[in-house]
Amino acid sequence: MTKDLRRVYRIDLTEHFPPELRVQLGEVELVYEKVFFDLPGENGRQTRSGLRYGENPDQEAALYRLVNGHLALAKLKFVGPEDGKLISALGSAEAPIFGSRKHPSKTNLTDVDSALAVLKWLAPAPAATVIVKHNNPSGAALGATPAEAFHRAYEADRVAAFGGAAVFNQPLDRTAAGLIGQRFLEVVAAPDFEEGVLELLLKKPDLRLFRIDGLARLAAWRPLRFLDIKSLIDGGLILQHSPINRILTPEDFLPAQAGQGEQALESARRPTEAEYRDLIFGWAVEQGVTSNSVLFVKDGATVGLGCGQQDRVGVVEIAAFKARRNYAESLAFARCALSLGELELAAASGGRAHDDLLEIRHQVEVDRGNLAGSSMVSDAFFPFRDAVDRAIEQKVSAIAHPGGALRDRDSIEACNQAGVAMVFTGQRAFKH
Repeated sequence: MTKDLRRVYRIDLTEHFPPELRVQLGEVELVYEKVFFDLPGENGRQTRSGLRYGENPDQEAALYRLVNGHLALAKLKFVGPEDGKLISALGSAEAPIFGSRKHPSKTNLTDVDSALAVLKWLAPAPAATVIVKHNNPSGAALGATPAEAFHRAYEADRVAAFGGAAVFNQPLDRTAAGLIGQRFLEVVAAPDFEEGVLELLLKKPDLRLFRIDGLARLAAWRPLRFLDIKSLIDGGLILQHSPINRILTPEDFLPAQAGQGEQALESARRPTEAEYRDLIFGWAVEQGVTSNSVLFVKDGATVGLGCGQQDRVGVVEIAAFKARRNYAESLAFARCALSLGELELAAASGGRAHDDLLEIRHQVEVDRGNLAGSSMVSDAFFPFRDAVDRAIEQKVSAIAHPGGALRDRDSIEACNQAGVAMVFTGQRAFKH
């Protein structure tokens, strides 16, 4: 029965979308062509297919690339055919797909696209890796090399990274490939693969490898807007401009302040240089996180991520809980080569495993789940100080959020009392 159920994820659902799509916006016509993938078939024959399926195996789906039409609204130019391609270039000679008997589904593509939404705001050096699962980063990190960046991003949440999509901003080398080979991922995307890397990774039968050379030039996409389209259940559409991240340097932050004149209150401490680096990195990661969200960052890596929640204090608590779990998982694997669950089962019988588990739990409490000294970033303001207080309890050292709440003063006071730096972004980063 289990095997029968698993077969549904290996189907190639025939889709019936037209080979060409035309969208008329006023007097401008946008022309799209459907993307097909060349796949190895039986007896060495190649077959061509569109997307494997949509979000679920019973949903037909198609990928289109823009081939003609130049949209401009109120003198704002949107991404056009001449600007190049990233995800929609997949399957072409410029962006081939390697490996796996399974070609991409919609979720594979949107996961990689969510990673690109983060990586385009990070400089091409140092190396950066974003691992995405269910359209949200499980971990994101910087490193001196792709291998270091991947290791830190994976250790940020070993549980959620399982079966995810890892996207690199630098060519993948053999050291990074060796680490990937020890873990289960569905997709790996990079601007290129160094000699011998493809042969090494193609040994994993279900791993899809995307070579997207545009990943090396992501900074060029920062000022470009794309048309963001949301479909409604009644067939209606909501169109909007894509967002722009305005926080790229420490000078882009605003002082955290509330009130005017004698009633004015300002953050008593500005972030240090290291804290600013983490806040800038964290705000870049926020561009790919589903709101309502907060994330904790430390030394250029996420350590706790809460996303898609309805209340702000709750999402802080979730992010802190996950940080503690993630830290315990990482310590358990480093010390015992076991997952936390496996170590807990072994510890039930006593012996060395029991002692290891107690030591790991103690270390988690001492380090506050590696949150002590971290920075917290929020995609929207804090309506009350309770979420800020929860973060301060975790010993964070700096906080960034958009500002603009009626009770900003309360949040600033909480930080001043604890010696925590606070700055405003002056812009929100909601993503639904």
